[in-house]
Amino acid sequence: MEITCNHGGNPVNGTGGTKRVLIIFAHQDRKSFNGELLNVATHELESQGHTIEISDLYLQDFNPIATKCDISGNLNDKRVRNNTDGGKHCCDEGEISPEIRSEMTKLEAADLVIFQFPMYWSSTPAILKGWFDRVLQDGFAFNFEKQQILDNGLMAGKTALLSVTTGGSRSMLSDLGVSGDINVLLWPIQYGVLRICGFNVLSPQLSHGLPLIAESTRTDYLSEWRKRLQKIWTEVPLSFPACSDYDSTTLTLTKDFMDRTKQSECSPSIGHHMNKPLPPQKCSYTSGTSMNV
Repeated sequence: MEITCNHGGNPVNGTGGTKRVLIIFAHQDRKSFNGELLNVATHELESQGHTIEISDLYLQDFNPIATKCDISGNLNDKRVRNNTDGGKHCCDEGEISPEIRSEMTKLEAADLVIFQFPMYWSSTPAILKGWFDRVLQDGFAFNFEKQQILDNGLMAGKTALLSVTTGGSRSMLSDLGVSGDINVLLWPIQYGVLRICGFNVLSPQLSHGLPLIAESTRTDYLSEWRKRLQKIWTEVPLSFPACSDYDSTTLTLTKDFMDRTKQSECSPSIGHHMNKPLPPQKCSYTSGTSMNV
C-alpha cells in the first residue's frame, strides 16, 4: 500500500471524541467483497467507539431517478421550479420526499461519509449517481449563487472517502492502461461532486482486479483497509483550489492564483490542467500488490 502525492491542509477531524460515520453502500449483495469491505469498516470504526449508520441503497430500494415528485411544494415557487435554493427551502418547509429527507438527515449528522461501491463503466453504479443527484441538492449541499461551494460549501467540515472495487487490474487502470488512469476517472466525483459541496476528500481506497486475484490477496486487501481506518482521523485531505482562488464573477481561476502556480511543473489539479502535465498520479491508497495482468 502506498501513497505518494502532495496533499494540502491539516488532518480533517482530529482524533478526539466520538464521531458519526455514514456509509453509503451501493452493491446488490452484502456477501460480496464490497460487503466484506463494509463489514471491516463497520467493525473497525465501531471498535473505536464511533457511531455507524449505513444507507444500503439496494436494500432500501432507493430510487435513483430525480423527478418533480421529489418536491411536493408549490411548483409555481421559482426557487422550487428552478431548484435554485429550492432544496433547502423545501427541506425547511417539509416538502422534500421522505426518502430524500431521510438521507439528508443522515448526512447532516455525519462527520465522515464513506462511499462503498464497485466501478461500473468508469464511474459509479446508477443507484449511487442517483443518490448524488437527489440528495446533494442546491441549497442543501451547495449554493453557486451564494458561492457556497468548495471550502465554503454547505458540507464543509465533513470528510468523504471513496472505497472502490474494480474488475480491472492496477496496471489496466494506470495512465498507460486500457481503462485510463483511475485518478482521472474519479476526479469528477471527488472534485465535481464532493469537493464542490465542501467535503474534505481523502485519497480513495482502491481494491483492484477482484476477478483476477487470489483469495490471499483479498485477505490482504481487507487487512490494509482495516489498518488504514485505524488512522483515518489523522489523514490529510487531497488538495484542490479554494473558493477564493476563483473570480467571483466568472468563477474561473484568478490571475493571482495563476501567477502563484505558474512556476510549478505540474497543474494544480487533474481537472485544472492549465496546459501542464497532470500532478503526480500516485495519489490514492492502492490495496494489494502492483500486479500487472
